Amino acid sequence: MAEIGGSLPTRRMLCSVPERVQLHLAMLALQFGYAGFHVVSRAALNMGISKLVFIVYRNIIALLLLVPFAYFLEKKERPALTLNLVIQFFLLALVGITANQGFYMLGLDNTSPTFASAIQNSVPAITFLLAVILRIEKVKLNRKDGIAKVVGTLCCVAGATVITLYKGPAIYTPNKPVHQPYSPMLLSLGDAKGKNWTLGCLFLIGHCLSWSSWLVLQAPLLKKYPARLSVTSYTCFFGLIQFLIISAFAERNAQNWVFNSGGEIFSVFYAGVVASGIAFAVQIWCIDRGGPVFVAVYQPVQTLIVAIMASLALGEEFYLGGIIGAILIILGLYLVLWGKSEEKKFASKEAVAIQSTPEQVHIRTQSHIKTSITQPLLLPPSTENV
Repeated sequence: MAEIGGSLPTRRMLCSVPERVQLHLAMLALQFGYAGFHVVSRAALNMGISKLVFIVYRNIIALLLLVPFAYFLEKKERPALTLNLVIQFFLLALVGITANQGFYMLGLDNTSPTFASAIQNSVPAITFLLAVILRIEKVKLNRKDGIAKVVGTLCCVAGATVITLYKGPAIYTPNKPVHQPYSPMLLSLGDAKGKNWTLGCLFLIGHCLSWSSWLVLQAPLLKKYPARLSVTSYTCFFGLIQFLIISAFAERNAQNWVFNSGGEIFSVFYAGVVASGIAFAVQIWCIDRGGPVFVAVYQPVQTLIVAIMASLALGEEFYLGGIIGAILIILGLYLVLWGKSEEKKFASKEAVAIQSTPEQVHIRTQSHIKTSITQPLLLPPSTENV
């Protein structure tokens, strides 16, 4: 992030900010963007926009936004594209774009933004499990850092679940505006009526599995292909191709590809610019620097932000369940991040110990050679490495 242009004083100021602070700020901004995306997407569906049309336009905008930055900023660090990498990008798009976004829109169409946001809180637990299975994330339950990461992840999921499922008594009631102007963007944002709730839940579970897999699979790919924006652009490109192929069979009505209101245009641009273009770039940077579990553990914060935004913008009340859930989320985040911090300290100590051991062996060996009776039988130092 600090590497993207700007004046020299700006660059120096960004470089002076510790990377861990940049990571936390980036993830918080990402959750605010995604929180708004839930509402915007539901509004788009309520206005009658086709699910496939919404996704295709979203990815076109994201691709147009990402490609120039990827091309110019990563000219020197972008490795050569091979057939193996192309296949990996295609599969990553299939999981992270096609399955992820497709399942989300199908699930949202049959449920509600609140429920969609809540069920996404399973992403940290699923990501954590997949990362452990693939040995990207190490967990040692005999150490305090391993226990902290496990307990913290469970606390985050529990906190967001409490916010959604337990209401409790009202703690804070804001003053509601006397008159609220009509807006199609705020029309019928609640639960979907006349829909298949069970089917919607299954779609959203598929969305969470796809998202978690995407987070985990990006980490090893970035080691082979460290150009983060290029990885995002290629993934978005192949995802767009896949959706265009699907649309050729499933969405043949040309009228559905025409915008009928400013609200539809706004929703698509918000999804493309904020939820895809900016969010993908920020997310892949955070995965590269903080790991997939670090990114996933911030997911429950989104539910808390949705609750706060609903209170401020729509005059909804704060309930006891929201307060308890917020405390659990903050506690969970602290435990996971503290666990990862302790894990890094432990790894640094291990690295220092491993580096110092050969030096000590070398010193002892040299001392032994100088005092040994068998020294004449050894090669002279000048020819030892010949």
